[in-house]
Amino acid sequence: MINIIIADDHEIVRAGLKQIISDSKDMLVKGEARDGQELLEKVREGDYDVILLDIKMPGRSGLEILKQLKVEYADIPVIVLSMHPEDQYAVRTIKGGASGYLTKETAGEKLIEAIKKVYRGGKYISPTLAEKLADSIANDREKPLHEYLTDREYQVVCMIASGKTVTEIAQDLFLSVKTISTYRQRILEKMNMKNNAELTHYVINNHLIE
Repeated sequence: MINIIIADDHEIVRAGLKQIISDSKDMLVKGEARDGQELLEKVREGDYDVILLDIKMPGRSGLEILKQLKVEYADIPVIVLSMHPEDQYAVRTIKGGASGYLTKETAGEKLIEAIKKVYRGGKYISPTLAEKLADSIANDREKPLHEYLTDREYQVVCMIASGKTVTEIAQDLFLSVKTISTYRQRILEKMNMKNNAELTHYVINNHLIE
């Protein structure tokens, strides 16, 4: 039996994933978590074979939780589930230690296959993502500017480019406006840019958001 824990802040998403998994007799959803901290606590207390992790949850981001999981529980495979297309987060999550990446819209048809593959020690990535990873490794010496950002900075720059204000970003990430302003300033310095318009232009040109 493959014991699974699902981390997603939306109850309806967790219920949908549980329904998909219930069709497989050799899998069991043994735990659920609404945010990263609850996930860490339950993984420390329980015995799980696969973790399904939403990338965007209240508090610490899924990317940060992924890094901590890989430090504490490197042997438990993590499949990242996201509403974002592969272009935005997939390469970053796989490089961060995830064993697989699925968009939520494809989870219905591919989730069971992905769980079985990572449980056996493999990686679950699409052919297009495999190509992006290969390109990323080959081009590491000439990394684009956004590759120098931390995971949180990358998340903030994508939100800025999507039109969100500093206050809205702070609310979404459960951080202070001052903290988000500090991230924004660091991003501008690292990318050698002057304002949000330049950041947005860069993000759109590099297809980091739809």
